[in-house]
Amino acid sequence: MTRQASIAPDEALIRDLLEKRAAAIRAKDVAATLSPWTPEVVNYDLAPPLQYVGAEAHSTDGLRGWFDSWKGRIGYDLHDFSVTAERDLAYCYGFVHLRGTKTDGERADVWVRQTLCLRRIGGTWKIVHEHTSVPFYMDGSYKAAVDLTP
Repeated sequence: MTRQASIAPDEALIRDLLEKRAAAIRAKDVAATLSPWTPEVVNYDLAPPLQYVGAEAHSTDGLRGWFDSWKGRIGYDLHDFSVTAERDLAYCYGFVHLRGTKTDGERADVWVRQTLCLRRIGGTWKIVHEHTSVPFYMDGSYKAAVDLTP
């Protein structure tokens, strides 16, 4: 994501939150990764189940386990994110480029779609809903289309 000098103050705050969270994911910092979420966040993540409700449902142990499945830092970059904020509600969407080497030696390089809904609570923007997904091939195979790039 690039910063623009003329963006609105709320948009700048939200972009900063997203960049700090991306840095936390790259650094495998569990607490900083989860800190922008509200306790009642609804998360549609890449891994099953279909939804996690509440920050505790996407447990620290689960996230730590995922972080530990990567060698070194995780490549996690935000691209083409649109941010719209009005009053105490905001939404964002764009692409995440996820890449790196897993501990089993597998090389991962995948683009995913991400949509976030945020609410200003006590003067601070917090994520209340996150949806991260990949499309699937509708040719009957139902395989995830992880070979697509924007």
